[in-house]
Amino acid sequence: MHDDNEARLPGSIAFIQIPPSMARSFGSFTVDPAIPIPVELGNDTGDLSGLSWEMIVAGMLRLLAHDPDNSNSRYYRRFVLAVKQDIFNELSETGIIKAKNGELDLAEEIFLALAGLMPEAPEPILNLAIVHEDRADILDKLGKEELADAVREKAFQAYKKLLAMDPPFPDAYFNAGYFYLKTRNFDRARDLFEFYATLGQDEQKTQRAIEIASKLGTRSEADALFKEAYDFIRMGKEEEGIAKAQAFSERNPAVWNGWFLAGWGYRRLSRWEEGREAFLKAIELGAEEVDLLNELSICEMELGLLQESRVHLEKALRLEPDNIKIISNLGVVAKKQGRLGDAAGFFRTALDLEPSDSLAQAQLDELGALE
Repeated sequence: MHDDNEARLPGSIAFIQIPPSMARSFGSFTVDPAIPIPVELGNDTGDLSGLSWEMIVAGMLRLLAHDPDNSNSRYYRRFVLAVKQDIFNELSETGIIKAKNGELDLAEEIFLALAGLMPEAPEPILNLAIVHEDRADILDKLGKEELADAVREKAFQAYKKLLAMDPPFPDAYFNAGYFYLKTRNFDRARDLFEFYATLGQDEQKTQRAIEIASKLGTRSEADALFKEAYDFIRMGKEEEGIAKAQAFSERNPAVWNGWFLAGWGYRRLSRWEEGREAFLKAIELGAEEVDLLNELSICEMELGLLQESRVHLEKALRLEPDNIKIISNLGVVAKKQGRLGDAAGFFRTALDLEPSDSLAQAQLDELGALE
């Protein structure tokens, strides 16, 4: 029997009434033939002759991913966990592998299903947040800033949900700290890293959180000034933002954040020398963030300081070996230096990590034409 809900679900899902002959018990769970079952039919959308428990579980997971508030969701959750007791761990590992391999659509589908299967579990939500961040970074690199902002908002909502959980989930605070660091909300990032340091059981991550929080400086009355500087620059009012950032740095001479913001503003205005000086000042004050090193390298590329640009990009790559933006920029520097073989290698690596990277592909095509 098909259900009207079928039209709202993605993929080849059909609602059926399972025959009484399939009603059985799995431990303390008993199958109820009266409840309609979502089934993943695959390509054989009209054929139920090969109906299996795997098809039923797949259909339930698809429904839980996209309609977790379905009236029968509690039954479907119990059903899946009874039939496939290890499915949460198995799918979690699969999703993480898919995400690392750049298969973000599939990874997102898996984590959505796990979040629907176990809505109180923080791990799928954290993994979803990371997938959204990775997708936003790729969109940024492709110049699709509006789409990147929309996807980044999904990551923000995921972290918001994670940080509201009780008891606190330590890894959420650590990852959220990096998320706010990348979005240049340094005050929020500092708070999260400081809180993680009180919770974390991973000694290495705890030490890293303490170091980052220390570099971000202490809270001061100039916090509002810093936020104004960031907002001005992000809205395209770079001159106003730079002025605010400089005022912030005057009030907080030992903190690198204001110099980073000023450098960001200068870079957006193509004032390469001033941008470089601001970024170097931030490094002098202890900053070693990947975004900062990348911004500095762009200024140096434009100034013809190719060796210096290469050094800073290589340092950034050591911090984040899979950062596509850094790898591609290393390719650009190598190309400008005449190291065409090295450049091609960097662009191929970028394409291995993100096959849809049209910019890396264009650079490779251009290199091929030069040979």
